[in-house]
Amino acid sequence: MLSPYGEFILHLANANLAALIGSRICHDLISPVGAVGNGLELMQMAGGKLLPEMALIEESVEAARLRILFFRIAYGMATPGQMVGHSEVRALLAGLAKGGRVTFDWQFEGDCPRSEVRLAFLALQCLETAMPYGGTITAQHQSGIWTIKGVGERLRVEPALWGNLSLERPDTKIAPSEVQFALLPVLLADEARRLKAEMGTAEIVLRF
Repeated sequence: MLSPYGEFILHLANANLAALIGSRICHDLISPVGAVGNGLELMQMAGGKLLPEMALIEESVEAARLRILFFRIAYGMATPGQMVGHSEVRALLAGLAKGGRVTFDWQFEGDCPRSEVRLAFLALQCLETAMPYGGTITAQHQSGIWTIKGVGERLRVEPALWGNLSLERPDTKIAPSEVQFALLPVLLADEARRLKAEMGTAEIVLRF
């Protein structure tokens, strides 16, 4: 039987392997998705009429591109020294919010280590699961502390699922759509951070 430290190292190794897989998948997907978008752009430049069907394809391609870029940060590798600009993050989140019920307010100014943006993105996804009727998610960073706040009506919180966030060795028996609840606590522990959650009827605040 592994010691608690040994189990943590195993979880971390699995998380790093998952990040490598995530980076590879996102890298291989972004090129063909971009090629479709470029093809549509060339057709327009050649004087082709943008039919409603083509406009729908163009919209879907852009949504897929943004989602892949988000996943590449949230689930991909974050090597030391990699930085992400606030304008890039804001543009990405603004695009993801189009047509959705949840809006994002990224209040961090300047460049930020990719490893920290990854933590924030995973926290954003955790909050999204509790906001089926929409709302606003705000991300702030002050004195080295991240505050990710979700505000919305009729929040839906599953105690067993959210309980994973306070564990260094989270329960792995979760659905694929909930994988952020298993990955976030492992990455937080690796960064020597501990998450504190405040639950309300219309607001959830995560600090780490």
